[in-house]
Amino acid sequence: MRRRRADKRDKSVDLRFGSREVGLLISKVMTSGKKQVAERVVYGALETVQKQANLEPLEVLRTALDNVRPKLEVKSRRVGGATYQVPVEVDGDRQLALAMRWLVTYAMARKGVGMQRALAMEILDASKNTGSAVKKREDTHKMAQANKAFAHYRW
Repeated sequence: MRRRRADKRDKSVDLRFGSREVGLLISKVMTSGKKQVAERVVYGALETVQKQANLEPLEVLRTALDNVRPKLEVKSRRVGGATYQVPVEVDGDRQLALAMRWLVTYAMARKGVGMQRALAMEILDASKNTGSAVKKREDTHKMAQANKAFAHYRW
């Protein structure tokens, strides 16, 4: 028998912007518990975004996250010895988590560029609806679209 579902904890809010999204982004960037380094990277990236786009960095970040959020994904379901990729709608919290993860992952994948600049470039690209993170979302949607025939296995 399964236990009850875990309660959602309050997400950390960052100090400079008072934003939940920035607090979550800092947590995603952080490795080995080095929060100050992660804060420096994220705040530096947002300053770079402000300089390059001449827009409010929080608005650019929110636009980027909205452009990267997946609406559908596929989950594996095992039915009678066969495994099917079943398309399912993505919950709101998971949409945000995936969008953040993809932004940070593809920023880290940019070699030869510092993390601060790479994150800024990835955020700017995502806000313009281009870049690797947006491509990942489109690939996820295509996969869900291709497996629409198995949607009746959803439960």
